[in-house]
Amino acid sequence: MMKIFLSAGLFLGLEFSVHAQEDLLASIEAEMKEPIQYAEATFKGSRLINGHSVITRKRSSLEFLISHRFGRINSGAYEFFGLDGANVRFGLEYGLTNQLTLGIGRNSFQKTYDGFAKYALARQHKGEKNFPVSVTWFSSMAVKTLKQAEPADDNSFSSKIAYSHLILIARKFSPSISLQIMPALIHRNEVNDPQKNDIYALGAGGRVKLSKRLSLNMEYYYRFNTDELDPYHNSIAIGVDIETGGHVFQLHLTNSQAMIEKGFVAETTGDFFDGDIHFGFNISRVF
Repeated sequence: MMKIFLSAGLFLGLEFSVHAQEDLLASIEAEMKEPIQYAEATFKGSRLINGHSVITRKRSSLEFLISHRFGRINSGAYEFFGLDGANVRFGLEYGLTNQLTLGIGRNSFQKTYDGFAKYALARQHKGEKNFPVSVTWFSSMAVKTLKQAEPADDNSFSSKIAYSHLILIARKFSPSISLQIMPALIHRNEVNDPQKNDIYALGAGGRVKLSKRLSLNMEYYYRFNTDELDPYHNSIAIGVDIETGGHVFQLHLTNSQAMIEKGFVAETTGDFFDGDIHFGFNISRVF
């Protein structure tokens, strides 16, 4: 019996020693693994200029956004170079989770109401495994409530609806430089000839940080399936971001007056290079 007990004790001791060594090796390997480092503040706010950036709101945070676009600068002194006319959008955006943001808004351009969902599919990070970009999905629905000019026009609710779907792909190359591309599909239930119901576009933009609280932003959307009779133009915008604590002020020049994707991607009426430029701004406050 004594031999049996000694053999059992020796076996248990050896097994314990092996498990202890395995746990120690696993602990050392875990410490040797490089911790994941996520890219922070790829952009200062949820908007690049007109369009959304990859940034989503943190869980349980609420953003109040005021967007303003004046009239065309080339309208002359009588219109005070566009300052007499303006379009405004008020929006609320809530972080349901760290990845999912829901938003609603009302735009005085065509008296449009809109709602959207924005989900962060992936975040740029480095560590044991690197991922080179941040990817965010964006989908929205907009309803135009502006009365039809002609009573004979289709005035049904469904005819006033438009949908926008974008994939936002961004990379922060350095603390000063971030770039983003935005493949886009805009669908409008009703359009006038020769316009198309579906518009395919590719947006590109970026940020160059000039100082701790100041950056230069640019944005451009190119529409693919258009023809010579299409009355609209590609959207162009350039501006600056100014961060002041909990606020982000965005001041910019753009040929787009609308402040939702359906408007500035598919229905920009001004030609930037002919001087059809609007001064505008976004002001956001996160609670």
